[in-house]
Amino acid sequence: MPIDSREHVPDPLAVRNAQALARLLDSSFRIPGTSFRFGLDPLVGIIPGIGDFAGVLLSTSILLSAARVGVPRQTLLRMATNIGIEALVGIVPIVGDIFDAAWKANLRNVALMEAHLTEPDRSARGSRRWLIATAAGLGALLLALVACVGWLLVSLLQVLGFG
Repeated sequence: MPIDSREHVPDPLAVRNAQALARLLDSSFRIPGTSFRFGLDPLVGIIPGIGDFAGVLLSTSILLSAARVGVPRQTLLRMATNIGIEALVGIVPIVGDIFDAAWKANLRNVALMEAHLTEPDRSARGSRRWLIATAAGLGALLLALVACVGWLLVSLLQVLGFG
């Protein structure tokens, strides 16, 4: 039976490489006496200027591997958001590096890729729900921001004697 050209045949090597890279970046070292693991990502992030950029590039390679094995767009967006959160918080010196060690965006993303490969329908539903919840949360945040700006403007006008 011919394979539909729209179907993606998972490349086991791409999956294994993504798994290995995620482990290297997020969990290759353990703090003695604890179960806490971290990888090269927070260590590389310490290098000013290029460290976080290098981490994002490496994380993006996992995202590209997921795209190659057929992970749907909504899951890829979820994975990109994990990378974006890590990059945004990672900009903050020291706190960002600690966050990188705890957030583990690469392991999260590999788990999303593996979930798609083992249970694609369930994974797609979960990513759709996540996307809807994220959009709703951002919408609520935007409304709250508009309300705060409105309140500040009204307060300012009152203080200036216009209200």
